[in-house]
Amino acid sequence: MMEDLSSSMGQRKILFSGSIHYPRSTPEMWPSLIAKAKEGGVDVIQTYVFWNLHEPRPGEYDFSGRNDVVGFVKEIQAQGLYVCLRIGPFIESEWTYGGFPFWLHDVPDIVYRSDNEPFKSLHAKLYLKNSEHDEIRGFICFARRSNNTITGKRDRPGIIIENEYQNVEAAFGDKGPPYVLWAAKMAVELQTGVPWVMCKQADAPDPVINTCNGMRCGETFGGPNSPTKPSLWTENWTSFYQVYGGEPYIRSAEDIAFHVTLFIAKKGSYINYYMFHAPLDEYGLIRQPKWGHLKDLHAAIKSCSTTILEGVQSNFSLGQLQQAYIFEEKGAGCAAFLVNNDQKNNATVEFRNITFELLPKSISILPDCENIIFNTAKVNLEGNEITRTSSQLFDDSDRWEVYTDVIPNFADTNLKSDTLLEHMNTTKDKSDYLWYTFSFQPNSSCTEPVLHVESLAHVASAFVNNKYSGSAHGSKDAKGPFTMEAPIVLNDEMNNISILSTMVGLPDSGAFLERRYAGLTRVEIRCAQQEVYNFTNNYEWGYQVGLSGENLNIYMREHLGNIEWNEVASATDQPLTWFKIEFDAPKGDDPVVLNLRTMGKGEAWVNGQSIGRYWLSFLTSRGQPSQTLYHIPRAFLNTSGNLLVLLEESGGDPLHISVDTVSRTGLQEHASRYHPPQQFYSVQGLLLDNLTV
Repeated sequence: MMEDLSSSMGQRKILFSGSIHYPRSTPEMWPSLIAKAKEGGVDVIQTYVFWNLHEPRPGEYDFSGRNDVVGFVKEIQAQGLYVCLRIGPFIESEWTYGGFPFWLHDVPDIVYRSDNEPFKSLHAKLYLKNSEHDEIRGFICFARRSNNTITGKRDRPGIIIENEYQNVEAAFGDKGPPYVLWAAKMAVELQTGVPWVMCKQADAPDPVINTCNGMRCGETFGGPNSPTKPSLWTENWTSFYQVYGGEPYIRSAEDIAFHVTLFIAKKGSYINYYMFHAPLDEYGLIRQPKWGHLKDLHAAIKSCSTTILEGVQSNFSLGQLQQAYIFEEKGAGCAAFLVNNDQKNNATVEFRNITFELLPKSISILPDCENIIFNTAKVNLEGNEITRTSSQLFDDSDRWEVYTDVIPNFADTNLKSDTLLEHMNTTKDKSDYLWYTFSFQPNSSCTEPVLHVESLAHVASAFVNNKYSGSAHGSKDAKGPFTMEAPIVLNDEMNNISILSTMVGLPDSGAFLERRYAGLTRVEIRCAQQEVYNFTNNYEWGYQVGLSGENLNIYMREHLGNIEWNEVASATDQPLTWFKIEFDAPKGDDPVVLNLRTMGKGEAWVNGQSIGRYWLSFLTSRGQPSQTLYHIPRAFLNTSGNLLVLLEESGGDPLHISVDTVSRTGLQEHASRYHPPQQFYSVQGLLLDNLTV
């Protein structure tokens, strides 16, 4: 008999879950996202809790706006779904610093995620905090108070502590295993009354449940480490994160459905789509055929879930690449999964004296062991392509104003050091940018000078005597520092060399994050006569954290007057230029995007809200930018007079960008056109008829 996650709540269920992270959308979007997930057959919403957002400084808390995790959980509960909280504290999540607040870095003697007393003390304090403001300050309050509107038993099938620790555990030597035991013991002693989970931790201590993350857990998961634990898939990667300069990884609806079904056939009872922004796109629109195909799959599995949960499983071969998984209840139901692992060919098999034709690389679901109601490779919906409609083109130079940022010289800086400082420990995550500056007077023999810079940051840009000289950047796949070789022009007198080091977010994974180094590692001026001036050590440097406009907050309306803005014609091709313009919101309700197709690298703000960093000049192997369209949530917009501010690092052209709207065809037809036989449905268990979106 299959174990399942919900048995402790008095109900036995197979649960389908979708990851929707509250700070990655606006509170105004949450109800629609959750409703569409529910309509698609999802029972659970899974989310991380983001420590760096909620405690940006020690003892200072923020649970407002997009950080309102309490409001997010209440909305999930209001729509009748469960919530699975991933409280970390390390989350990775393709999130800066893995969700840790950077102030942890300055805690004396701390070693993250190890048997280290300073880290364990802060880790425990995070969960054990109990004060009059516990409702918004204590992350674990959701699980600890059992009868209020947040944590009634209906909304909490499980809590996940730590995240894929086994990937890095060996790096910590004898400090790794004790940390796992300590974290599990601390979690269990909180007595939340719900199961605790450690994902990708094969030796998760009892009663904590070990789970699988990946794309093919039906094939790769070794199973629970105890017969009393259920088989859970906490991250079914519906796609994969995309990096600047990288092509997108698109996973088909057929492939996702195949591996979900195989996991259920092998006694799986919980599958979480990470992220659910594959059936739904980044704007919250339904993406077909994924959404509809998975909705049909969920319905088909739920139609025979009682038999799957209560029946005895058996399996046997139907051919060289074919397999049958059967669940039978004594004197009651029978359900079967017929698997064809042949990638290219149909397979004809005989099962219980009935002949079936199985599509290539597919699984057929037979809720009565006789009739196929769903096949993972048979997609009965057409794709709904995204349509972009231009609303406003910002091609009128008279509407734009610009400000060119100040290049700091050595004499202008307050922070001095006789060595190269590490980038992250200097900026403290207050800015992506750190200026390294020095002064230098060459001797007359230095001709054809070249500035040689090696860096472990993401980008380096050089300015000599306030003039741009060149830049270079690394990539995700590159190992070690990247190199910039910039020919420069030097005066005979003193020269000011300013190098802007840029991080595009902080590292999010790996062991010993607190030791990670970023920033310049070597700086030289090399002359044609093989004369080399080395400034790496024992040379006085001046530093400035952040850009001038950034430090003056000129992306916010109330601070626009802190600097003097000029006409755009004089500075469109200058690096480190700020642009501003006002625009009206497009009419209607379609999602709004900023099309930055002619920009280079920088960041965009709308009404003071960042809508993201952009890097269109970093092209993929096909010669295209990784991302061009940037979502502007409707909640950020006023009807008119919206302020758009761009920080352009490398000389992009704002006169050909636009505000557009996006839509998808056929969204009025949410329901799939594929319907299994009615007798195999239990409408009560499908959550399909309760709402329209």
